[in-house]
Amino acid sequence: MIERYTTPQMKFIWSDQNRFSKWLDIEILACEAMAHLRMIPPAAASRIRRKAKFDLKRIAKIEEKTKHDVIAFLTNVAEHVGPESKYIHSGMTSSD
Repeated sequence: MIERYTTPQMKFIWSDQNRFSKWLDIEILACEAMAHLRMIPPAAASRIRRKAKFDLKRIAKIEEKTKHDVIAFLTNVAEHVGPESKYIHSGMTSSD
């Protein structure tokens, strides 16, 4: 019954795609802020901005093992970013 009142826009807001996109934006912005403060190398933040992405199917597969959505997300992003991924989520908690 509730489906009848849900618009496509509302469905998108609560979708995994949108949730992980917002998470990725936050992670990238946090890295850029840390680079600005010289907490991480500026080149690392730049590479993270260029390389960071995620794959919904891969996150789901990782989450089957980890039983943790944030760990699955970060693991998948790290697969795309490479060594600089060590700076992603640095100093943050899952509630951030």
